[in-house]
Amino acid sequence: MNKIGKPHFFAVDLGATSGRTIVGHIEEGQLIQEEVTRFPNNLIEQGGHYYWDIHALYFEMIRGLKEVAQRKLNITSIGIDTWGVDFVCIGEDGAILRNPRAYRDPITFEAMDNYLQEVATRREVYDVTGIQFLNFNSLFQLYAMQREGNAALKHAKKILFIPDALSWMLTGEMVCEYTIASTSQMLNPRTKDLDEKLLASVGLDRDMFGRMVMPGTVVGTLTEEVQRLTGLGAVPVVAVAGHDTASAVAAVPAKDEQFAYLSSGTWSLMGIETKEPIISDLSFERNFTNEGGIEGTTRFLKNICGMWLYERCRLEWPEEVRQLSHPELQGQAMTVEPFRSLINPDDAAFAAPTSMIGAIQDYCRQTHQPVPETPAEICRCIFDSLALRYRQVFEWLKDLASSNEHLSTLHIIGGGSLNKYLNQFTANATGVTVLAGPQECTAIGNIMVQAKAAGCVNDIWEMRRIIANSTEMVRYTPEDKETWDNAYNKYLNITKK
Repeated sequence: MNKIGKPHFFAVDLGATSGRTIVGHIEEGQLIQEEVTRFPNNLIEQGGHYYWDIHALYFEMIRGLKEVAQRKLNITSIGIDTWGVDFVCIGEDGAILRNPRAYRDPITFEAMDNYLQEVATRREVYDVTGIQFLNFNSLFQLYAMQREGNAALKHAKKILFIPDALSWMLTGEMVCEYTIASTSQMLNPRTKDLDEKLLASVGLDRDMFGRMVMPGTVVGTLTEEVQRLTGLGAVPVVAVAGHDTASAVAAVPAKDEQFAYLSSGTWSLMGIETKEPIISDLSFERNFTNEGGIEGTTRFLKNICGMWLYERCRLEWPEEVRQLSHPELQGQAMTVEPFRSLINPDDAAFAAPTSMIGAIQDYCRQTHQPVPETPAEICRCIFDSLALRYRQVFEWLKDLASSNEHLSTLHIIGGGSLNKYLNQFTANATGVTVLAGPQECTAIGNIMVQAKAAGCVNDIWEMRRIIANSTEMVRYTPEDKETWDNAYNKYLNITKK
């Protein structure tokens, strides 16, 4: 580690399956970071419901902070980012009433349809929020909990989204960070606050949430209890971009505004950064979302079913196939006929099938295509189809945002930035240069927002210059335009059926 006295930023980066703590600092125009701890985030199934263990996550934060205190690092601040939509109910006595429900809880399955049938129309909700419709959005979770007479909700004095709840456990201060609130489908991106009418529709009011804060705001300092537990002093906790995707997009190493991003992993999110939300007939029809970004920007994006398809198939393949490395298996896929079978990755058939392999094969049968049988054929089908779906969404982005019609670069960030075959296919399909990296973008964005709050960087573009200087990006240039244009026309014909 580096010498004592250099300002270090402590990031807590929590995903739906695992979490980690990282320290980082800026040195000679580059970001230097190191993982401190890594741990599982276990989904708890009990009584027919799914919960997150909020106290286990708190314990892991304390463990990481103890570690950096023992290393005698100068921790300038702490920031927390997590997945979206989920929340914690706090009682009158200032205690957590129950472990928070997880977005995969069965209560969410029919919640959206019931709300849209009984309370408000889809268009009414979209016109206020500009948020895509997902059954687990906070609005629908709260509606379902209200209908079931959920005791935690009934007795809640405050409701805090997950990163805000963890910040409160460290500081005793309650806030509502803008980017995480924007995932709830209860925030109006024009007013940049929670909408009173939508809150009232689920029996809540604005006072039940913390004060709205933007990324880079100091929430408070560590409580005396946390200082005693960790051995640290009164270190500030900064509300970074609390939604992990917002932190990831903050880390896109773009050189100008003419770019799109693809956060690639189990799920893919493709979008652009805009100064104002885009809420129109076309964005509603194509189910695009307007989520909060840093410095008052909007992340205008669409969810795409990414490597979920591949990961689920891999679990079903025989042991000898699962033992192959990803490059080995994907390399085999490159030897089979391209575009032989195509699917729409976002078809409802692939949301949660009993067998992903069976679902892909059934889709191909129903659309009168050759049925992929071998792992290589199925993998090639998935990669071809994802790249063509990326092109479709990329074309929609250009249609929806006239100022970005000359998008010249697509930045691929996240774990999928290491997938050289899919990255090249994406460049071929979209016809633009693809720059891949960084992989660990969420933690980088978290750290850099803290650095900005501390005055170490001035704005998002200086942040991005430092990230670009710290990242070895891989460039992919488009190839085989005619072949991919023909494949795209085939894809459009198949997916319209």
